[in-house]
Amino acid sequence: MSEWRAWRRGSTSGRAVAWLLVLVFALSLGRRTDASGGSTAAPQSPEYLIKAAYLYNFAMFVDWPPEAFPASGAPIVIGVVGADPFGWALDRMVLDKRINNRRIVVERFKLGDDVRRCHILFVSPAESTHMGDVVQKVGTQAVLIVGDESDAVIRGGTIAFTVRNDKVGFEINLTAARRARLTISSKLLNLAQVVRG
Repeated sequence: MSEWRAWRRGSTSGRAVAWLLVLVFALSLGRRTDASGGSTAAPQSPEYLIKAAYLYNFAMFVDWPPEAFPASGAPIVIGVVGADPFGWALDRMVLDKRINNRRIVVERFKLGDDVRRCHILFVSPAESTHMGDVVQKVGTQAVLIVGDESDAVIRGGTIAFTVRNDKVGFEINLTAARRARLTISSKLLNLAQVVRG
């Protein structure tokens, strides 16, 4: 926890320690061999181990309106639309984790599927040109749409991953968050490289 606080304050050594912990954790997860339905493919690159950790952390620092969940015990659904670059990493990142007493599940979708039941929706690089279509399909549903291209927030996504100087970061589109009735913690906003409003 102290490493996370140091990372938030902007300490270079704190960030290095935090990223090291994320990478060691992610690399120690190994390959999925169970029958729970998760991916057994390897992550596309080490970058997606970090992005998987970010998606999990987004779930901790975003509040959804009550009507976003069909029941009090309904899980938080992280969806991936298009070719999945995370492989087993995302499934293992959320395995047996709970946020506000809700399980976290990962589901995979094809372009055109109904993704409105998701709470976090990652649009894969293979489908980045369809970001506008995904945003339109989701409409005003309480879905945090995350893109892997820098223009994702310009095209209506809530968060866009960025990679600068070999460091993974993200931008936030507050207008998109308000449209989806999402409340984003100031702790997450303080980590964003650019907050568009």
